[in-house]
Amino acid sequence: MNPPFDLLVAGEINPDLILTGDVEPAFGQVEKLVDSAVLTLGSSSAIFACGAARLGLRVAFIGVCGNDPFGSFMLAEMNARRVDTSGVLVRPGGQTGLSVILNRDSDRAILTCSGLIPTLTAADLNDNLLRQVRHLHVASYFLQTSLQAGLPDLFARAHVLGLTTSLDTNWDPSGEWRGFDELLQKVDVFLPNEKEAIALTGTKEAEAAGQRLSQSCRLVAIKLGVEGAIARRAGETARVPALKVEVVDTVGAGDTFDAGFIYGFLNGWSLEKTLRLAVACGSLSTRRLGGTDAQPTLDEVMRYVSPAG
Repeated sequence: MNPPFDLLVAGEINPDLILTGDVEPAFGQVEKLVDSAVLTLGSSSAIFACGAARLGLRVAFIGVCGNDPFGSFMLAEMNARRVDTSGVLVRPGGQTGLSVILNRDSDRAILTCSGLIPTLTAADLNDNLLRQVRHLHVASYFLQTSLQAGLPDLFARAHVLGLTTSLDTNWDPSGEWRGFDELLQKVDVFLPNEKEAIALTGTKEAEAAGQRLSQSCRLVAIKLGVEGAIARRAGETARVPALKVEVVDTVGAGDTFDAGFIYGFLNGWSLEKTLRLAVACGSLSTRRLGGTDAQPTLDEVMRYVSPAG
């Protein structure tokens, strides 16, 4: 039987308050002015989920938020983008997470209040929920601390039920990058950026990192920012340059890349075609402020993807 959802995202829930301006914060009660302030849908996991739904995948989401304005905002924004949030755990009295982002040119600084982000556990994803989907994606590994210990067994359980799995760790604030040997063996698609891949493997460049990571997981795609991306599966390698677009905001570009890559993966596309779609999705998402407003539809992005493959 065809399950009702293509994709289940287990992730963090927090809006982004995006401040834009050529300033740097300073203590000592120094007030500085920014050019704009926007409250928008945030979290790597939610941005990924919305990007996948925008491409036409049937997406469900599980995470934890509070019964507060930020939680209500996030649920409404995801529902408006056709992400099913019926599995979200709403905890009265708890605090939904929040990220404050200062954009300056192509760089950004991020301050995050975790709130309930760390409280999702592997036990919250029961087998009945997993049977409703084809694929399980986890992002923000280092923020979801209660999920970490049970994640290898969760991915193994997902495989037994016929699901494929993907992981985007995001950055490790501790810089230790521990505990991945067992986990990566249970990951079908690993989606780090260049700095994360190099830090995790102890190599000096993306190609060497990809080669090493592909020995542990089935497929690895490494985001290279303005240089595009590289992907490796067994002995096969693909590399695709970024699109030339007028960049307004890079928030969520990597998550939208992930959405495109998982779309191609679930549809059985070739490695190069999948990577071209992912790079185009990530590039096009930078045209507007925030992580979701410029996410492309499938029709829009396919103009940049070769029909070959």
